[in-house]
Amino acid sequence: MTEPTVRYRSPEEDSARWAGFEFRDGDIVISSRSKHGTTWTQMICALLVLQTPRLPAPLAELSPWLDWLVLDRDELFRQLAAQPHRRFVKTHTPLDGVPLDDRAHYIVVARHPLDAAVSLYHQGANIDRDRLRSLTDASPPSVPAPAPRPRPDLHDWLVAWVEDDDDPREQLDSLPGVLLHLRDAWSRRERANVILLHYDDLRSDLAGQMRRLAARLGIDVPAHTWPELVTAAGFDSMRGDPGLNAPNPVGVLKDPAAFFRRGTSGAAEEVLSAAEVDRYRRRVATLGPPDLLEWLHRDR
Repeated sequence: MTEPTVRYRSPEEDSARWAGFEFRDGDIVISSRSKHGTTWTQMICALLVLQTPRLPAPLAELSPWLDWLVLDRDELFRQLAAQPHRRFVKTHTPLDGVPLDDRAHYIVVARHPLDAAVSLYHQGANIDRDRLRSLTDASPPSVPAPAPRPRPDLHDWLVAWVEDDDDPREQLDSLPGVLLHLRDAWSRRERANVILLHYDDLRSDLAGQMRRLAARLGIDVPAHTWPELVTAAGFDSMRGDPGLNAPNPVGVLKDPAAFFRRGTSGAAEEVLSAAEVDRYRRRVATLGPPDLLEWLHRDR
């Protein structure tokens, strides 16, 4: 096992919670930043592992977010240890922040950063901040929550997101943070147990990508089972049962159905000018190697 080289912490998550996790043969770790297709990939893994569209429990229970501070770590470890099936665990931590075990597979999900940013913006309005604060904040209950800042419109927020020069290790959902996560995964892509998925490939060829992933994971799926599994992994099917599929085990989403908002690509170009998109291109070119950026952007 290769131990992590970096510890990532935020008010909601801490990669140090991986310490002491006992890997088993066949474990799957799904690693991506927010709104990059994490839940979609968790569902695909659930369907491939369990080989039924009727999940026995909510997706967030079958595939918990190990780094999330709102969940009791010891209880989470006990629940994972009791799972009889092949386990698939969620993390938003880059691979240099989690233990790398040869018995496990690591799936890193990428999405065009502007698409992910638009989804992140809308997701921000759907989070119950008071509920989240009550679960993660060590401040006494008598300390009032800070007053929320006025929320900019999507256009202004996107322009600022492109320009922000945040420390990527402290702001992993920033543009530098997203590229840090993907650069690390890209550098490991030749490893047999590291798998890169692209959100747009899942959109354009879900069946083919599920078959490719099953082959990489060594999972055999009977031919007659494929159609119903692919249908269950579709965006409409997932959106049709948000209570089961949305990542909301402790009730921090105001509206679980709103978590599955559009599932499309290109939304940023609907609000940014051509010059602003070009500015994004110049900015991101300083944050990642050309071959990664070509794969990531698909010349859109």
